[in-house]
Amino acid sequence: MSGKISGFLRELKLSLSIFLTIVGFLIFLIGIEFIFPEFNIFNLPPEILEWSGYLLIIGFIILITGIYYLYAYLKDRKFILEELETNKRSEILKKHSELQKAIKHMPSKYKKMLEDKEEELKIK
Repeated sequence: MSGKISGFLRELKLSLSIFLTIVGFLIFLIGIEFIFPEFNIFNLPPEILEWSGYLLIIGFIILITGIYYLYAYLKDRKFILEELETNKRSEILKKHSELQKAIKHMPSKYKKMLEDKEEELKIK
């Protein structure tokens, strides 16, 4: 069961990281009212603003998590695409373990791209 869930989340990694970043930023903005009481740009009721200290911390954690996953996705994507661009078998073999490690955390289309490149260059 957890394999299905992690596979599903792996396929949606980019959109989920963008979503986390946006939600974290919005919660962080609401929490800023804890430091600057006049900074109530959303005109929220005082009942919600009483929790602004907690929202500041939670928003910061969510924001950092979203940024981290977005950065990791874009970095791995760039690495995979640059390495698969080459037509030299030796270069692919040098970085093969790193490619497999990066592709392990990426959507299935990148695994298919690696398999196609391996087939093209006759790598087992």
